Amino acid sequence: MALPFRLLTAFIFVFLLCFGSKLQAEDEVAKPYLTLSGYISDASTGEMLIGGTLYITELSGGTATNVYGYYSVRLDPGNFTLTYSYVGYESQSFQISLKQDSTINISLQPQNTNLNEVVVTGESAVEQISRAQMSVARLDIKSIRQIPAFMGEVDIIKALQLLPGVQATSEGGSGFSVRGGSPDQNLILLDEALVYNPSHLLGFFSVFNNDAVKSVELYKGDIPSEYGGRLSSVVDVRMNDGNSQRFSGQGGIGTISSRLNLEGPIQKDKSAFMIAGRRTYADLFLMLSPDEEIRDNTLYFYDFNAKANYTFNDRNRLFISGYFGKDVFKNENFGMGWGNQSLTVRWNHLFSSKVFSNFSLIYSRFNYDLGIPEEQPNAFEWNAQMRDYSLKSDFTWFASANSTLKFGLQSTYHSFRPGTAQGIGEETAFNKLEVRGLMPSSRIYLSNEQNPGTTHAQIRLALEYF
Repeated sequence: MALPFRLLTAFIFVFLLCFGSKLQAEDEVAKPYLTLSGYISDASTGEMLIGGTLYITELSGGTATNVYGYYSVRLDPGNFTLTYSYVGYESQSFQISLKQDSTINISLQPQNTNLNEVVVTGESAVEQISRAQMSVARLDIKSIRQIPAFMGEVDIIKALQLLPGVQATSEGGSGFSVRGGSPDQNLILLDEALVYNPSHLLGFFSVFNNDAVKSVELYKGDIPSEYGGRLSSVVDVRMNDGNSQRFSGQGGIGTISSRLNLEGPIQKDKSAFMIAGRRTYADLFLMLSPDEEIRDNTLYFYDFNAKANYTFNDRNRLFISGYFGKDVFKNENFGMGWGNQSLTVRWNHLFSSKVFSNFSLIYSRFNYDLGIPEEQPNAFEWNAQMRDYSLKSDFTWFASANSTLKFGLQSTYHSFRPGTAQGIGEETAFNKLEVRGLMPSSRIYLSNEQNPGTTHAQIRLALEYF
């Protein structure tokens, strides 16, 4: 049954490509509506702004950018007053005469203002009903950095634990429960790559370096179909794209770890890079202990984030991002370690101003090992790992002013190795043991957000096959 399903998946993939090309051709034919589209970015860094808004005064409404900073809206020909805005940035307003499909890319300047007071307001009942997406919390890194930090280390997971409906599973740990679910029921993504174990130092810190993070979204319910099935929540973390305007860097020395972040343009206004790393140095202080047994201990963790992007033209953009991290603890009697690695290659392509697509090639790995050194009796090594290889395509079709269709497919090859154990040395009593497992999975999803009037309706369909 697997072979026919793979053939069906390949057929749908080709069909979607042809479907997008057909839509592009149809765009050249006369149509009742015109399309206004483009990107909203940070003028100082060139970073795409997720959730940037376009407000159209004449319609008393507008739209927002997706996770890649892209927006598209269908309008009748005519004169419109446009206002582009984003929290913490200066808004831009101007008038246009829309007579044909237009692309407007906007760069917003960061706003430096001193606030005398903070006013907290709730949403009206009408506002809550008119939104299709519920139970989602969006956090930007600027807000997270203002939260008091444990031992001076800003932590994204600790910030999420402060939200309503989210509870820490242990005091000081990075595990969290959403509305009664267990920690393994949460889907945690870093630039679309699955993070199996989001903790460092036995759970006291998360694997997310705040210097490398741009935005965090937590879905506590009503999870969008493009994320697949999870019982409790989805945490979608996006890394910085890099500064395409100028070279910059920042770092810090903390009580637990030191960190350094560098970013800058590879080719100004077209490509940029970002690298960020941090490491603890508890093992350096252990060496100063007068106790020989303490001096022999090694305890540290490190992680490294890197990302690069290149803009070929208004229709094609390439993103490459990776994460590498590991925890190590060992002494003369015992040793253990674990770590995550991920690599994501993404290609954004506009088949037309109404059809936005993203194709992703994703690699994710988690491994841990433990053992007794060869100098000890009954010495052994144990290693286990999980690997995912994924090919993913997502499409967003701005079908009309009141309808947005999202659809796509994903195929994943799971490789499990629960344990490979073997004895080492001449005095060991352990025999070699190896367990492996393989499992392919594929899924197709379709969702439609419809706005027939003053309220929204959303239809979703997801099909997953193992």
